[in-house]
Amino acid sequence: MSRDTEARDADRLDRLEMRFAEQERVIEDLDAAVTAQWTVIEGLRRHVDRLLDRLADAERRLPAEPDAPPPHY
Repeated sequence: MSRDTEARDADRLDRLEMRFAEQERVIEDLDAAVTAQWTVIEGLRRHVDRLLDRLADAERRLPAEPDAPPPHY
């Protein structure tokens, strides 16, 4: 193997290692973002469940009368 080939291989290996390190960092950042978003989604899901419970409770408290027609009928 010539010195020129060895230098190119070493340079190529360095670039691949840098690319790999960058991709690892990006994956870790994306994982953190997904984890944070999942936490928010779970909180929103609980909030929606509570709101649906409150709405169902409010609907149960309403009188069971049929809707009256508007006064202009």
